[in-house]
Order: sequence, then structure tokens, then C-alpha cells
Amino acid sequence: MLHTIGRNMMSQNRLLTGVGLFRRGFQTSSVRKTSGESPVVSSYNGWDPLEEVIVGRPENSCVPQLDIEVKATTRKDQWELFRQHGGKAYPRELLEKATEQIEEFCNVLRQEGVTVRRPDHVDWSKEYETPDFKSRGGPCGSMPRDLLLVVGDEIIEAPMSWRSRFFEYRAYRSLIQEYFEGGAKWTAAPKPLMTDALYDQDYPVDDPKKISDSVYSGRFVITEAEPAFDAADFARAGRDIFAQRSQVTNKAGIEWMRRHLEPNYRVHQVAFEDPNPLHIDATFNMIAPGLAISNPEWPLLSSDIMDMFKKAGWKIVKAPYSAFPDSYFKWRSSKWLSMNTLMLDEKRVVCDANEPPIIKMFESLGIKTIKVDISSAYPLGGGFHCWTCDVRRKGTLQSYF
Repeated sequence: MLHTIGRNMMSQNRLLTGVGLFRRGFQTSSVRKTSGESPVVSSYNGWDPLEEVIVGRPENSCVPQLDIEVKATTRKDQWELFRQHGGKAYPRELLEKATEQIEEFCNVLRQEGVTVRRPDHVDWSKEYETPDFKSRGGPCGSMPRDLLLVVGDEIIEAPMSWRSRFFEYRAYRSLIQEYFEGGAKWTAAPKPLMTDALYDQDYPVDDPKKISDSVYSGRFVITEAEPAFDAADFARAGRDIFAQRSQVTNKAGIEWMRRHLEPNYRVHQVAFEDPNPLHIDATFNMIAPGLAISNPEWPLLSSDIMDMFKKAGWKIVKAPYSAFPDSYFKWRSSKWLSMNTLMLDEKRVVCDANEPPIIKMFESLGIKTIKVDISSAYPLGGGFHCWTCDVRRKGTLQSYF
């Protein structure tokens, strides 16, 4: 049975969850796959030729409320912004500029021959309540990579681990329903209850040194009370998938994914010298067979995984530092979004027009750079990779290790 939000509002500002069939039902779709056609969903890595992609929407994005899990991954000098605006829309000027830039990004992708799909418009300002917690709403439908992981012909909905992101799947359900009707597999990982037990209430969120000490000792703000993970903590390379334990992904979540994907795929847990890990795609990006980009500040710590890459002959290139000053990055952004790029194939990459260092790096590797400016969209949570989810790439399942 599929789960969706109940249609009736108990009040203007409350949403209640309900259980029932999805609103469109199981009707015959115009995209339904017929015998002999290519699958509507098919992607095994991040570098095969991109044919179809979901690009998120900035519209109606709201600031997450300042729960403990948000504090753990947000600079303390930004907390007051979250206190004042939690559950409310980001500044209008920011959203308008971000919308304009993401629309141009979509246009560029279309010009490069990629089919672009967009999530539904959602009013993220609505408050909601479950039997276990309340949230003032939000935050957005802008980061499909955080929520959705495509493995072969299957779309996996991540359960998420922030309370403010509990209902983020709503923006993508009509798209996923369409892909399902077209023949794709569709799995939604178990939704966590998100009781207080999922969060370490004594986590030292106000001290970066104590946070890093906690991380290196294996203590994270997300506990092991139940499986929880964001899709953006998983990186795909054919039969091998690399998963990062982070402030939003716990060991139970990685284990759930491992059991779900075995025996066709091998899930490896990896660790980096990151004092406060949150999503793997600004830390380590595999951009072609045998070629990866690594964050120089957060190198790979897992010796067994490093040996695995070395034995397979992979070249790991250190990403250059961002051209932006540190002061530019506010809200939910990071200076390492410069390496958060989107490969259209092994020889074409979309990267930020304002980042000459990363452009030069790609060109030195013989990769054509397609330069687009989405710097105003960074504060909503990510770069090109975060803003997208590749639905279909032209390639087959292979082993690169």
C-alpha cells in the first residue's frame, strides 16, 4: 500500500498523515514501457551519457527549523537566521534569483540533449504534526539528490533524517508514479518515526572541536534507534556503491541499503577526514571509469577502500579550492560546492561559471566544461549534483573494481 498525505486539513496550518492509494491511482500511463523499449529509468553511475534528469525547484523553499540535527551541521554564526526564519520562506530576492538561474541551468541541459523533468510545486510553509513530533514546515523541493537514489531501473526514496524534511517526497511523487507506470521499480525505505530517541539530545552542537572529536570517535547526532539516511550519502560505481556514515545517515540505514541491494550490488561503508560529514558529493566524486575527485581537506580515511581504488588503478585528483571567499557561503551552503558538479558523460561536465580553478582542473583532464552560474541557488542547499537526480543514463551494469 502506498502512503501519502491525507487530503483533509484539520486546520489551516496542520497536515496529518494518512494511508491510502496515491491520488492518480494505477492508471495506464502514456510512458508505460512496451516490449523492446529501453527502460524509462536506468542509471548505474554518474558518468554514462545522461539522457533524462530531475532538476529541483527553488520556488516556495523555506528555512528549516533549528532542531538539534540542523544545529549539528550549521555554523553557529548562522543559527540566528534559522531561529528567526525557521518554517518561513527564504528572502524573496534570493528565491527569485535562484529560480532564474535554475531555469537557465535547465535550458542549458536541454540544449545539450538532456530531457529535464521538474518536481511539483508545493507550499512548504505548512506546519505539520505526527504522533511523535511537530515541524513548522519545509524546507524545499530543490535537492532531489538528497531524497532519490537511482540504482539500475529502481528508484529508491530515502527516508531522510531531518524532521523538517519528513514530507519532502511529496514534490516528487507524481514523477515517480509516472516512472513506475512506465515500468520502473519503486522502493520507499521505511520512514523513521523520528522520536527523540533518533537524536542525541546531548550532542555538543555549539562546539566545532567537540563535534569533530565526537565524529572521529564514532558519535553522531543521529543515533542508531532506527534506520535513517539521505540518498546523497551514497555514490554509485556500477556494482559497487559507497556509503558514508554522517550526521544524516546512520549505520542502520547503510545496513538496510546493503541488504536491499545485495547480491547484485556491493555496498561499502567509507569514512573521510571530515570533522562534520554531511553528504558525500562534496567530498568524493567518481567522474569516469578510473577517475575520481577528492576534497583535499577531507581525504579518504578507510585504508581498505583506498587499497580497493589503488588495486583497480583509479586516479584520484585533488579538487582545487573555491574562488569564492568563505564569507560568501551562508544558510545551507558550503565552499566545497565548487566540486559538486554534474557529468553529462565522461567528457562533458556542468560546473559553475564563477569557479576558474575547478574549470581549469577539468580541462586539464581533457573534459569539456559547460559553464553555468547557479551561485544564487547555493544557499538552498547544494550545487549542480545536489540540484539533480539522473533518471536515465545510456550504459550498462559493470564492475569497475
